[in-house]
Amino acid sequence: MLAYPARHEEAVVPTRSIDVHRGFAQTDRLSRKRRDRKGKGTADIAEIEMGAVVDGTVERITPYGAFLKLEDGRLGLVHISEIDRNYVKDVHDHLREGDVVQAKVRAIKEDGKIDLSIKALQDPAPPRPRRGSDPEFEQMLKKFMRQSEERLVDYKRAVEHKRK
Repeated sequence: MLAYPARHEEAVVPTRSIDVHRGFAQTDRLSRKRRDRKGKGTADIAEIEMGAVVDGTVERITPYGAFLKLEDGRLGLVHISEIDRNYVKDVHDHLREGDVVQAKVRAIKEDGKIDLSIKALQDPAPPRPRRGSDPEFEQMLKKFMRQSEERLVDYKRAVEHKRK
């Protein structure tokens, strides 16, 4: 039978969470350590500003990105979409563990997580050619629109004639 704590006692409920990537269950003690670490990390967050360029070493590579260990020892995530301007199918094609890379700080979340971007430091993407800059295409489009309009008028005449 469960006993309820008195008002001045603190209830500790053991919980378990499963770490999918590492394949083992974590107990509440580990969760407490993470909570304590999050509380301590908030004071250090002020040192890193959004938009700052930082150096980091690739610590771990996952299917969704790479974790960089920054100079001060904290980890930041470079999401797969922030690695390169071109499509990235596999992170291993662009980064290896131990590589030292520069990244721009995109965001610092309330829980202390740092979002990084390598793509933001690359040259801007070349401008796309404007639509309509091809006179030959424009001429073909006008011809198509005119023919389409003529067919529509003919169709409407045929339908109106059948109604009368």
